[in-house]
Amino acid sequence: QVQLVESGGGLVQPGGSLRLSCAASESIYRFYAMGWYRQAPGKQRELVAIITSGESTNYAESVKGRFTISRDNAKNTAYLQMDSLKPEDTAVYYCKFTGKLATISLYDYWGQGTQVTVSS
Repeated sequence: QVQLVESGGGLVQPGGSLRLSCAASESIYRFYAMGWYRQAPGKQRELVAIITSGESTNYAESVKGRFTISRDNAKNTAYLQMDSLKPEDTAVYYCKFTGKLATISLYDYWGQGTQVTVSS
């Protein structure tokens, strides 16, 4: 079991910034990847950004150039720096941890979600 604790969400005006944090509990899993997803009312959950054990990153087209995903291996924590926020970014943001136990064994764990509201 891996517990993920998210923080950093809130209300911000358009053009503002927020930094989300996702702290993963210690476990027997090796870090494979961690990602941020978001879900707005009436819409499907979508990938926002992901970072892998090889430090490669991938972003949704809608957030490229504005969001930055990073991780602190020592603290077992992932971050999502969100700049130039738009009302369209309003959603519940979820952190996902993917751990590895064996070469082909991957396991996903989700955080509780944190609300991000961008409004004037």
